[in-house]
Amino acid sequence: MNNETTNEEIKGSQEEEAKQFAELVNAVQHNGFVALRQHFEDVQGQVLNQELYGPVFVYKVKDESGSDYVCGFFLRELIANFQAGNEEATEWMASFFYELMKVEGGKPLPQPPASEDDAKALIDKVLIPHCIKAVEEEFPEEKVHAGLAWNEELKGPVFETGFPAISDGNNVCAFSLHLLYTHLLINRDPAELLLKGLYKIRTEHGMD
Repeated sequence: MNNETTNEEIKGSQEEEAKQFAELVNAVQHNGFVALRQHFEDVQGQVLNQELYGPVFVYKVKDESGSDYVCGFFLRELIANFQAGNEEATEWMASFFYELMKVEGGKPLPQPPASEDDAKALIDKVLIPHCIKAVEEEFPEEKVHAGLAWNEELKGPVFETGFPAISDGNNVCAFSLHLLYTHLLINRDPAELLLKGLYKIRTEHGMD
């Protein structure tokens, strides 16, 4: 009996995994169409492959005036929301587009920066100031720490925010700067991640 795995067996296993993953992506994209078409008549979509985060599902809907609004979603979060319940996922997905529709005339995806300097300018002049402002406005009565930090585990910059008044236990949350930047490029508010993290900290410490 030969216990060695042959190259053909490895290749066959990889092909089967790729096939199953492709089927998963197609199913998730279909579920997204079904969910959004309960709210919007005209829904289009495509799947983009993001190097760090995998498939990004980009959908475009029209408002009553015919203006286009575009928003992207990550595979993991769509799966989690669809598993939680179709109605919840439907409302959750639609909410991003209703928020975008507060801007009249449409909201396409931002043009990706053409160079590293452009990307740095977007982070320094748009992303970081927006996140700091959102955190401070959400908790006007609190002293809130918000700013850049270096994460040894990720070997990269993170945006860190928290409550200095909490001295016992975890008082900060941090997200990869690249993740927040990616949210910005798919018309998602990066500050939402920070605010969720802060509210989780408050809940853990009985502050709400």
